[in-house]
Amino acid sequence: MDGRVALALACGVWLSACPAASETESETESETGAEADTETGGQTPEERGAALYSSYCGFCHGDEGQGYAADNATALNNQEFLRLADEDFLAAAIRYGRPGTTMSAWGEVKAGPLSDDDIADLVAFIKSWQTVEDAEVDDYAIAPDSSTLRGETYYGVFGCEDCHGELGRGGPYVTLENPWFLTLASDGYLRESIVNGRPGTPMASYADGGMNDLTSAQLDDIIMLIRSWEREPNTDPIGPFVPEVSDAVLNPDGPDPGFELIDDRFIGVDAVKAALDQGAKLIILDARPHADFLDGHIEGAVSIPFFDLDTVIDELPQDVWIVNYCGCPHAVSGQSFDALQAAGFETIAVLDEGYYEWVERGYPVAIGG
Repeated sequence: MDGRVALALACGVWLSACPAASETESETESETGAEADTETGGQTPEERGAALYSSYCGFCHGDEGQGYAADNATALNNQEFLRLADEDFLAAAIRYGRPGTTMSAWGEVKAGPLSDDDIADLVAFIKSWQTVEDAEVDDYAIAPDSSTLRGETYYGVFGCEDCHGELGRGGPYVTLENPWFLTLASDGYLRESIVNGRPGTPMASYADGGMNDLTSAQLDDIIMLIRSWEREPNTDPIGPFVPEVSDAVLNPDGPDPGFELIDDRFIGVDAVKAALDQGAKLIILDARPHADFLDGHIEGAVSIPFFDLDTVIDELPQDVWIVNYCGCPHAVSGQSFDALQAAGFETIAVLDEGYYEWVERGYPVAIGG
């Protein structure tokens, strides 16, 4: 915005000798600016981004980006994170998500609700929390004699696997072997993250003078191990998605499952599995963005992203139990539960442990649409 204002002022001075042309161009620019303000409501990118953040991000990453509101989601306002994660890093993370984790793909290219302009506004809002200079780390290269084998040893000895999983996945925090993460995170990004940690979060520094400090060679070995997990991410677009609920009811002639809810809201995965085994009549509603559903979902579930629920809510029966689920494990499914409750639905529940516990227990899942 500042650049356009400066350019307009400069043009006004240069064209002062040509009143007719200046007036005509000023009128055109004024009309164009008015149209743009109408389209955006006169808001700045940061203001538009704040509204989007509230709708799609805050329930996991915290209202102010503090993180860990659901499923140990990253603290986006952490200054060590922000100095390393540039605009392209953040935009790609929002657009494509982290498939196989609770971080969904929100971009339209993956059937999500956010356009590229929306993502740019959201990134502008997130970066508005940054108070330190960007780090220049992308040129860093690990030593050529670094060893994956030694890296495996250090990864275990220094406790990386306790937080990130034995092979970079399955831990309570960031999934390091995720293809999109490793595509976007440079070796320098990884090194700085290990060295400095994320102050104020469970990610400690490994160069703070303590017993767990790593040497430069050990750092490079661990980075080489993490880099060995890298694989090509899936960039295939997913076409626009419209929920279809005509066949949403499972076992339409079956008995009522008779669920007894926890805190008038939750139902456990074992109870739902038992109901399905008994042929109970119910709907299993996958409230995640559609890309997550395609990657894997509870067998028999119907894909109704929470942000699309209002388009089909009148088509859903109110006399059938609806079990809402997501991966985080309550944040997104809770959005759907609340919307259904507000619309007068009574036989509704949130899957307490979420999708990934269902998978962990070996219960039936399906892939694709």
